[in-house]
Amino acid sequence: MTQTITRLFDNYADAKAAVSELESLGVPHSDLSIAANNVDGAHGDDHDGVNDHGDVTRGTSTGAVLGGAGGLLAGLGLLAIPGLGPIVAAGWLAATAAGAGIGAAGGAATGSIVGALKNAGHSDEDAHVYSEGLRRGGTLLSARVADDLAPQAEAVLGRHNSVDAATRGNAYRQEGWNGFDETAPAYTHDQVIAERSRYGTANEHVPTSTSSF
Repeated sequence: MTQTITRLFDNYADAKAAVSELESLGVPHSDLSIAANNVDGAHGDDHDGVNDHGDVTRGTSTGAVLGGAGGLLAGLGLLAIPGLGPIVAAGWLAATAAGAGIGAAGGAATGSIVGALKNAGHSDEDAHVYSEGLRRGGTLLSARVADDLAPQAEAVLGRHNSVDAATRGNAYRQEGWNGFDETAPAYTHDQVIAERSRYGTANEHVPTSTSSF
């Protein structure tokens, strides 16, 4: 049996390091997925669609720029998903979220990130928090792993400063947030920068003993 483990990261570099370690554990890149907010243009500004294999059309060149010599990070590319704005992504989660928008001209995807996360087995609450975290400037990493490998995968994600979904969700609700709204405007560059500065790498980390969602 397999399970899907997803974590939110405030810093792309932490998620990237976690990807490398998961691949070292033997998790194939076809079972990994990463999506990072790109409102600030840090990962380039050319948007394209996601192909039928779960990779983004411009993935090879974008992945090279971001330092992904092989595996999942070599397939990175850019697209737009409603409510999130521009993101850089690779893997099955991005393809599922893109839905009918796969391959659409200009990278305008029409799927639902919340729906993709729920289809992967996450609760409605976690799916909304993860989606909102990505909208606000974060990076989302998902891994499909065998049950016997899950504790090691969770430990990897915990070591690399992943965010506790329940704690972050409570913080959002204290500001009046009720859930991810894909019809809402994407965060602006200034909003994303402000959001990233609000949460340091020492905040809300998931302990290595945390079970999967």
